[in-house]
Amino acid sequence: MRLSRLLVPTTKETPNDAVLPSHIYLLRGGFIQNAGGSGLYNFLPLGKRVLDRVRKVIKEELDKAGCQEVSLSFVTPAALWQESGRYEKYGKELLRFKDRKENEFVLGPTHEEMMVNLVRQSVKSYKQLPLNLYQINLKFRDEIRPRFGLMRGREFLMKDGYSFHTDEADMKREFALMEETYKKIFTRLGFDFRVVEADSGAIGGTGSKEFMVLAESGEDTLAVCDGCDYGANIEAAVRAPKITDTPVPAYEAAEVETPGVATIEEVASFLKVDPHYVIKTVAMRALYNEGKSEIVLFALRGDDTLQEVKATNAVDANALEELDEETLKAAGLVPGYMSPFQEDKSLRVVWDNALKEAYGMVCGADKEGYHRVGVDLRGMEATFADLIEVQEGDRCARCGGTLHYTKGIEVGHIFQLGTRYSEPLGCNFLDENGKSKPMVMGTYGIGVSRLLAAIIEQHHDDRGCIWTPASAPFDVVVIVSNAKEESQTEAAESLYDALKKKGYDVLLDDRKDRFGSKMKDFELIGIPYAIIVGKKLGEGLVEVVKRDGLERSDVLPEDLIKETERYVCFS
Repeated sequence: MRLSRLLVPTTKETPNDAVLPSHIYLLRGGFIQNAGGSGLYNFLPLGKRVLDRVRKVIKEELDKAGCQEVSLSFVTPAALWQESGRYEKYGKELLRFKDRKENEFVLGPTHEEMMVNLVRQSVKSYKQLPLNLYQINLKFRDEIRPRFGLMRGREFLMKDGYSFHTDEADMKREFALMEETYKKIFTRLGFDFRVVEADSGAIGGTGSKEFMVLAESGEDTLAVCDGCDYGANIEAAVRAPKITDTPVPAYEAAEVETPGVATIEEVASFLKVDPHYVIKTVAMRALYNEGKSEIVLFALRGDDTLQEVKATNAVDANALEELDEETLKAAGLVPGYMSPFQEDKSLRVVWDNALKEAYGMVCGADKEGYHRVGVDLRGMEATFADLIEVQEGDRCARCGGTLHYTKGIEVGHIFQLGTRYSEPLGCNFLDENGKSKPMVMGTYGIGVSRLLAAIIEQHHDDRGCIWTPASAPFDVVVIVSNAKEESQTEAAESLYDALKKKGYDVLLDDRKDRFGSKMKDFELIGIPYAIIVGKKLGEGLVEVVKRDGLERSDVLPEDLIKETERYVCFS
């Protein structure tokens, strides 16, 4: 490909709405352009080449693992979402519309329902299982705040795969295979990444793992261990039980006056106890389908913080809302002095696991200016769940090491779905005995277009992109220093043809622009190597520049042709 014929509208100016390096450089380098709507982008020739290279790596590894590619309709009948129970639960990100016949449809943000519908019509017997089908196709999510270019757009390219099995053991085998396959994909693409435990969110299921590219610009907070390979999204992170040197308070069970003392810190100071021994009671409104809601009390230790996603999952809600003082009082609750022990037994209470068998505790007395001391929870029957947010410095549940925070970009997510979709959608098979059973499922996603942004977030400098060998739009660019010099043009053409014959994807910068302008474009676009045909040609040499670090070396053209891999395109 000749750069003089290629549509690459590079710019010097930073777009007004671009903050992250990936957004800035993908726009400035002419890889993408805004399609005229928030979170919508066109892929220009360079961007499409990168997208195709990334897609090729994904497809090769999936096909090696025995997956089969299909392509499902982007427009999905709403009836399928209603069958699965997700039509209301998914929220406003699900774009709903009607056709001219008043039939309801959605633009697919994910395709569990559609793939299950395909399989339930095609697979009837255990002899046809297991089956792993995938597609690399468009998705649409009506993000409330699309931002950061390809990192969080509304329309995006996604690889979504779904496996179908006769039992859970076989699904877990495939889940492990997909985890290893994803590791191969992200390693080939040149990522520094971490596999972390995660929350399943609106997809549902259990055994969820995310693939996180480590980058300070990431939107996700991860808790990772310095002693082992444990890592988890903050929404799913767990810790070893907290250990405190402070003895259990020696208070006898009683109600004590605590005038003007309402916060955990004030209570702990007034009663001279560690916040670890104070029960924090958090009241939230849990929101469910069909407009239903209820007030739920969450109880945890005073030195812990409620993790809202964990709390939402603990009551199987769609979301939680905070309550103001007026609403609390109307429900018979006393702000600042609330306890989990309510006379109104219709109020749902969930206790954090760290409170199991606790004693010597302090909590509100459910009346202004009073707390209870010496509260004993030993032998108490109640609903317990993991509710707390892991903090930096907590101990790892796996090895006892220290947990700390880092930032990550989610590029892949895999789930053990079980029968979450197959049961409501009637995706069944006949087993060896002719008995009908629901298929056990797994699902596996990769944000393909997001990968382009993630690569640049990890691989860039203050001059522009630095594409990894497996993702670059071209392997190498041959730059003619002075297109008016016939000897340079001829030598460059010769190198260009020779490298193409050896199977390399080569770009020839044959433009009549100044050499400095060409080098700035090379640095901005980020092709891994440039071969400069310039003044040194008089000495029989060309210059090879490695984009990562801008290292330079002089090479004989004939040596470069004979031993290309010695100088360029290392992967």
